[in-house]
Amino acid sequence: MPIRVLLADDHKVIRDGLAAILGNHPDIQVVAAEEDGLQALEAARQLRPDIAVLDINMPTLNGIEAGRQIRVAYPEIEIIILSMYATNEHIYQAMKAGARGYLLKDSSGLEVVDAIRAVHRGERYLSQQITETILDGYLEDRARSENQASPLRDLSDRERQVLQLVVEAKTSAEIAAILHLSASTVNTYRSRLMKKLGVSDVPSLVKFAIENRLV
Repeated sequence: MPIRVLLADDHKVIRDGLAAILGNHPDIQVVAAEEDGLQALEAARQLRPDIAVLDINMPTLNGIEAGRQIRVAYPEIEIIILSMYATNEHIYQAMKAGARGYLLKDSSGLEVVDAIRAVHRGERYLSQQITETILDGYLEDRARSENQASPLRDLSDRERQVLQLVVEAKTSAEIAAILHLSASTVNTYRSRLMKKLGVSDVPSLVKFAIENRLV
């Protein structure tokens, strides 16, 4: 059976390009190509692909958070993050969220194919520009340095979704429409997450999100 792949990227040219490249390989089948994180979550729920290839920067829900939620709900689905960032911090956050692969956007099409096959075999795959030794050392050092639990751990999946949408300057009505909730429920989620994070206004919430690379 072919490896069933879900693609998610907010740039149509990238989605179409990846789908065309993967379509040339009979052992890989693209089952969906979505444009944001929430659509990727829904496609994962409906289609249960083997692998989800997620852009790190997407509206409504970024790739790292979408990947984390997919892994929690459907641990059989493996995650590959597609990113323009080669920093250790971005790689760390992706791996911490459960990603098995991390590809830079300037990777060749054949490397994307190699990554999908490797992750499907149960291996970890990083772009060739990223050395495994450096990453392993960074992951170990970072894990040891985290003595205090991140306040993000106290947020529910829905609160994380509301957080990103608030930071994207969406109104309560807009968030309600996107998440299929009432505006009052959105306001309740926003008040609850701000209390958990210890912030009292939206600018502080935006600052928190940027410092923690949620957007």
